[in-house]
This record gives sequence, C-alpha cells and structure tokens, in this order.
Amino acid sequence: MANTETSLKEAASIEGAIGAALVDYTSGMALGTIGGGKELDLNVAAAGNTDVVRAKVRAMEMLGLNDEIEDILITLGTHYHLIRLLKGRGTNGLFLYLALSKDRANLAMARHQLKKIEAELEV
Repeated sequence: MANTETSLKEAASIEGAIGAALVDYTSGMALGTIGGGKELDLNVAAAGNTDVVRAKVRAMEMLGLNDEIEDILITLGTHYHLIRLLKGRGTNGLFLYLALSKDRANLAMARHQLKKIEAELEV
C-alpha cells in the first residue's frame, strides 16, 4: 500500500505528466499536489475540477443512472486532464487528478497507470 506522497510521485512519473493532485471533492481542497509549476496551478485546478465531478454526479442522479464514474477525461488543445474517482476503503469523496501534455502522453497507458496507483493508494 502506498501513501499520498508516494502515489503522487508515481503519478508524476507517468509519461507526459505536468502535475497531479489528490483532491477531496466535498471541500474542493487538494490534499496533496506535485508538479504543475508556472504551467498549471494545481490548487485552482483541484477546486475547478471539483465542480466538474459534482456536476457529473448530479447529472447521473438526475438521469437515474445506477453506475459508477471510473474517470472523467477533459481534452484540451495541448493537454489531457484525467480525473479518477477513488473507490477504495477510506477514499470516499476523493479523486486523483492528472494533467498530461498531449504531445508527450499515451492516454491509454496513463489511464492504466492511474488505475494501478488508485489500487495501491491508502489514505
């Protein structure tokens, strides 16, 4: 089992990663961040993506969809933004956020690696 710091370091090592965060979507607060720098303010991204998660959860409820969100992908001109909702013990209300450079990342591999990180994370 990996802690938050180890998991974020592993996420940051994914090919093309710009930054990563573990976010509590009940509060919008980042519990941990790595990377980002001048290119991306991860605390602002955490708060903004909290709204995305809440909106999708609300839409699913209104549609009566009895299913779980695995991840949400936002594709920009130069970035991929992956939001992976955590389902493990003690991780309710949390998501992993990963920003990737579109020209350096393999999206399928990044999703696979983020799923693996989720499985090993213990909060």
